[in-house]
Amino acid sequence: MIKLIRTDSGNQDFIDLVQHLDADLATRDGKDHSFYAQFNKIDKIRNVVVAYENNIPVGCGAIKEYAPNTMEVKRMYTSPENRGKGIASKILAELEIWAAEMSYEKCILETGKKQPEAIALYTKNGYKTIPNYGQYAEIENSVCFEKNLNNK
Repeated sequence: MIKLIRTDSGNQDFIDLVQHLDADLATRDGKDHSFYAQFNKIDKIRNVVVAYENNIPVGCGAIKEYAPNTMEVKRMYTSPENRGKGIASKILAELEIWAAEMSYEKCILETGKKQPEAIALYTKNGYKTIPNYGQYAEIENSVCFEKNLNNK
C-alpha cells in the first residue's frame, strides 16, 4: 500500500529521490541539463510529498508558488522499479489537494519533450498544454501544462 506524507525539502528521502531524478534528467537532457538544473533547486520548498511503499521511499513531488493564485509542480519522480503503479498520479493528486487547501486556483508545470512518460502522466491527469512560460518561453525542448483546481 502506498502511503503519502506531506513534508518539506529538508526531508532526506526527498533529497535522495531528487538525486536519482537529477541523474536521470542529466542522461535524458544531455548538454541542456545545466540550463534546466538552475531552475530545479530544492532548498526552501515548503510543500513536498513523498510516497512510501512498505516504508521505502518510492516517489516524490513538490509545489511552490509561481504567482499569487498559481502553484508550480516541481521535482516529480518515481523510482524506475515502481513506475506503472499509479504512484505519480497519487503524488500529483495530493499536491493538487494541498494547493487547493491553500486557496491556489491552478497548477502549472514544465517538462521536457524527452520525458514522454511525464507528458503522458500530466495529460492523463487533466493537464492541458499551454504556451511555454517564464524561463521556458523560448526553449524548444520544453512543454508546459496547466490545470485549474476549481473544476477537478
